[in-house]
Amino acid sequence: MNMHDEYEISRTRLKKEATALQKMGERLVLLSDDQLERMALPARLLEAVQTVRKINSHGARRRQMQYIGSLMRSVDAEPIEQALLAIEQGAYGQAKAFHQIEGWRDRLVDGDDACFNDMLQTFPDADRRRLGQLVRSARKEKEKNAPPKSARNLFRYLKSLADGK
Repeated sequence: MNMHDEYEISRTRLKKEATALQKMGERLVLLSDDQLERMALPARLLEAVQTVRKINSHGARRRQMQYIGSLMRSVDAEPIEQALLAIEQGAYGQAKAFHQIEGWRDRLVDGDDACFNDMLQTFPDADRRRLGQLVRSARKEKEKNAPPKSARNLFRYLKSLADGK
């Protein structure tokens, strides 16, 4: 391997790292203001992320994202990456729980009595009469093709049970 090959490998690696840091910056832009504040980002980086949200022009937005990438190269990216992963995994967990509750509701509305008994065993604090009434109302709505008001109430009740409230 000659000197030129080492230079090319190093340059390629640097470009990949720069691209990865810019992508991390793009993930930062998607966060809420509260999430950004909790991350304790350097002031210049935080300001750059907040600025890019106000830009509509494609070219200007791209340049601002490149600027965020250059700022990312001057900070320790590891704590930022860890915070992003924690936020994204939390969002994944919330989505998974939401889908599970939707599944319970759909099974109950579709007449799955085994699911009803499972709910009572899984959540011993559940009010059997209230749960049964919500299920019956949601089933009637479904039969009449009415707006799913009771199905929403059933979902809220199942969510409160799952949250332990």
